[in-house]
Amino acid sequence: MLESVKKAVENFCTHQIGASCELKDAPTNKRAFIAYIDIQALDGSSYRIYIAADNNFMQRVAKLFLEEDKSDEETLKDMTLETANLIIGSAKVIAEELGAPYTIATPHFEKIGIFDFDYDECAVIHIDNDELIIAIKELNA
Repeated sequence: MLESVKKAVENFCTHQIGASCELKDAPTNKRAFIAYIDIQALDGSSYRIYIAADNNFMQRVAKLFLEEDKSDEETLKDMTLETANLIIGSAKVIAEELGAPYTIATPHFEKIGIFDFDYDECAVIHIDNDELIIAIKELNA
């Protein structure tokens, strides 16, 4: 599952943001805007997919979609939810093409702070010094 989400993030960085990204495995302790979307696979298993982006990554997205050079915290929260929706929606299409479809719920904003949630799989995406964490936790394991 993480592979389809990583591919969706790479597509988002390349086609939406217009920048190449680098994948890493370990998250840092940067302050981040954190949202999640719960998904359910056809076999009944449920997962929570977290998106945690540092301020600079979210400001990059706000600049792209809203043309704002300096967005307030509420706007960056909204952009975090929208980013989660775009990435997980894209990952859903990729997963369907691979024969592993799932349904997605509405994104929820969790907090602004250190990403300190339990997870089963994780990838960290960097565009220059900007960071986006993608983490997946099985909910009914």
